[in-house]
Amino acid sequence: MRAPLFRSFWTYENRLLLILFLAFGFVFFDRLALSFLFPFMQDELDLSPTQLGMISSALALTWAISGAIAGAWSDSRAKRKALLVASVLGFSICSALSGLVGGFISLLVFRALMGLAEGPVLPIAQSLMIQSSTPSRRGLNMGLLQGSSAGLIGAMIGPPVVIGLATHFGWRVAFYVTVIPGMLIALCIWRWVHEHPGGAPTAQAKPVPISRWALLRERNVLLCMLISCFFLTWFITIISFAPTFLIKHRGFSAADMGLVMSCLGAAWVFWGFAVPGISDRIGRKSALVIFAPIAALCPIALVYGDSAIALGVVVFFTYTGLGCFTLFMATIPAETVPPQVLTGALGLIMGAGELVGGFLAPTIAGLAADHYGFPVAMWISAGGALVAGLLAIGLKETAPLVAPKPAVAGGRP
Repeated sequence: MRAPLFRSFWTYENRLLLILFLAFGFVFFDRLALSFLFPFMQDELDLSPTQLGMISSALALTWAISGAIAGAWSDSRAKRKALLVASVLGFSICSALSGLVGGFISLLVFRALMGLAEGPVLPIAQSLMIQSSTPSRRGLNMGLLQGSSAGLIGAMIGPPVVIGLATHFGWRVAFYVTVIPGMLIALCIWRWVHEHPGGAPTAQAKPVPISRWALLRERNVLLCMLISCFFLTWFITIISFAPTFLIKHRGFSAADMGLVMSCLGAAWVFWGFAVPGISDRIGRKSALVIFAPIAALCPIALVYGDSAIALGVVVFFTYTGLGCFTLFMATIPAETVPPQVLTGALGLIMGAGELVGGFLAPTIAGLAADHYGFPVAMWISAGGALVAGLLAIGLKETAPLVAPKPAVAGGRP
């Protein structure tokens, strides 16, 4: 009885979701590790908040470039699996090499190389998952893949693990061990992920070529790019500066900082699938307009919250933005553009966000923190979420239950 039940659950769709969930989750485990370890390495390497912002910016810049290029390349050549394996191996090795650094320059180089390897993971994983998802589960699958995975592995499990390793064995060891899960995930991708659903390409008519620049004339794509820029400002500024802000400026202990960041991770997991699920009922546009301003309250709470427990509760209820990410980075584009340019569109939206919100914003926030005080970085983060919510008002609704015309699964013909 158990075997048939297991086989009915262990479908390719569920297996793919689990593998990609782990892959993107460990992308953020590695990416966030620097933020959690920075208070431990800051004095030894003589690093400033401005330099932390520059390191985050370098990773985001290379992430943006490689993500956009890889998305367009994989659309034209359908070689997503091999590129995904190479990316997972690459970012895992670069994360481990961060433990060998002797100063700012070497750390900057290794994190930039890591961003180069990480960039292709999300657009490729999204396109693979969309292609293999049943229509009734598309929103849930994308929410789990992009939102909940990074929250659970990167922001909830990550803080106590890396902080514990740094406390007992040193921050360099904490970086070294990050290579192990990456190697195992790359092996799973190579063994069980198919380039096409069912393991073999389906005979299709050759798609009509569509210019990548033509995507910019699509209102939803252009607005999603702009929303990505400001929402990434909110997100990257928080994850880059919050741990150091709580310890160095607010006077929290490392344990209390870890507690707050774990609550942030729990919120990331919950809202990562809750917001996309709610958007199925009330619409993608309405969900963004409602939850973006709520997300703006999270960095403000970090400025004024007194106790770790109270702050953790407030963070949980206000850290709604990662559920919004799934909407403007995956679901809305998938319900807007033709499937033959979907990966390129996703890479374009992610690349724009990483370039502005990931590359420029942390450096600006770091400089502002050095000159005007650490709280300014949190106010910059809050402003990013507010602007994203205002931009969402201009979106065309795409949710099948809410849109004026039914959306076509997988994109418009």
